[in-house]
Amino acid sequence: MIKRILCQGYLWLLLLLLYAPIIIIVVFSFTEAKVMGNWTGFSTQLYRNLFSDNVHHSLTAAFINTVSIALITATVSTVFGTITAIGIHNLRNRRIRRAISFVNTIPILNGDVIIGISLFLLFITLGIPQGYTTVVLSHITFCLPYVILCVLPRLKQMNPNLYEAALDLGASPMQALRKIIIPEVLPGMVSGFMLAVTMSIDDFAVTIFTIGNEGLETLSTYIYADARKGGLTPELRPLSTIIFVVVLLMLVALNRRKVKSESNT
Repeated sequence: MIKRILCQGYLWLLLLLLYAPIIIIVVFSFTEAKVMGNWTGFSTQLYRNLFSDNVHHSLTAAFINTVSIALITATVSTVFGTITAIGIHNLRNRRIRRAISFVNTIPILNGDVIIGISLFLLFITLGIPQGYTTVVLSHITFCLPYVILCVLPRLKQMNPNLYEAALDLGASPMQALRKIIIPEVLPGMVSGFMLAVTMSIDDFAVTIFTIGNEGLETLSTYIYADARKGGLTPELRPLSTIIFVVVLLMLVALNRRKVKSESNT
């Protein structure tokens, strides 16, 4: 009895430590106070400022850049990550398959600073001007291994005879891929896509090395520059709240879909 109470108390303490900062941001997004912690009454003015054309145009631009980079990164990483995972899974030689899988984990184990410096030196060596394109390429580089790791387990769980049976019944390799393999690995693709979006939005170290000096900003670089000025823009609180709510709703929808599909099977 005591052991169960202690375990539950420890779990609730961890949840409190994880979500207390988010709850504080959500609460203080509904007040006009410029300094967090100073409640001046309930107000939605910060939300109105966030969607106003005349207020914090740079923050809106940084948010649009962040979302567009994340969506492009996640889409490209999911497509190429799925193709790569299928290729790794179908390798006959176990040593080569293990070697490629090991190489795939190196970017995951490496620190973001090392990846950022390496890509920075690569772009400088190749003479590629830094900006939007280099940020997208950099994000694809470190998101791709995670997508591969999300898709590979689904391929291992799939019945290998389904693809061969489809070919024997007259389907072309592309038709078998589209109608047999893709539906089987779709949950892994969705998980990889969501993970790539989250990692791209969250990244700072790689972005700061590859963003260049053209004035391009993402949310992470905007917050960093804002913090160096001695404070954070109050409109960051409602923006963080909106991002948190959207991600939460997406996770709830995905979990409900997963539970429904498992109950149907």
